[in-house]
Amino acid sequence: MAPLIELKNVEKAYRVGNGVSYVLRRVDFAVEEGEFVTIMGPSGAGKTTLLHILGMLDGEWTGDYRFLDQPVHALKMKERNELRKRNIGFVFQSYHLLDNLTVAENLDVPLSYLNIKRADREALVADTLDRFNIVGKKDLFPNQLSGGQQQLVGVARAVIINPRVLCADEPTGNLHTEQGREIMELFRQLNQNGTTIIQVTHSESNAAYGDRIVRLRDGWVQGEERLQKA
Repeated sequence: MAPLIELKNVEKAYRVGNGVSYVLRRVDFAVEEGEFVTIMGPSGAGKTTLLHILGMLDGEWTGDYRFLDQPVHALKMKERNELRKRNIGFVFQSYHLLDNLTVAENLDVPLSYLNIKRADREALVADTLDRFNIVGKKDLFPNQLSGGQQQLVGVARAVIINPRVLCADEPTGNLHTEQGREIMELFRQLNQNGTTIIQVTHSESNAAYGDRIVRLRDGWVQGEERLQKA
């Protein structure tokens, strides 16, 4: 059976004067359904760029990318966006909540992009507020929440569509240690319930929550390390 995600010879480069500056070089990478994979490496290694390609937020690259055995590299932008909206959730280091919307309204945003009736959307939002124990925050705005609470809402928003894959870019980077641990425990629970997770992090303790570490340096995959879960 084909992997959930498979990249072959994926490269990304920018024109610099008369030359080319590579961000990713000949990346071969696969993720199985239900895996929890961590991408690590020094600053400038290409980690976030790779995550954005995997999450279909970046379309300017070359190579072969298959998701659910569909050739992402051959899809038109509209088709790629539809595939992403239905299958991939994103969690960002800086939360990316919409400041002028309440918590409940922020949760509704990804649902509004899909063909879901308003009553069904309201039910999904209510279920998600309850699931993440944030019912009491539903009418608050992001600036009325702590950093940990904002990231909790960010995770809730990412998973409200029940994505096949959750992409997380330094998800605890702006949080205190205990807040970060709570988010990582939440990721562990989501993964145990079947969500495939791909995270970028500098934190070895965060990486320890996963199954496998892929290490990048200067845009190249330097190696992989399989972890023994506690």
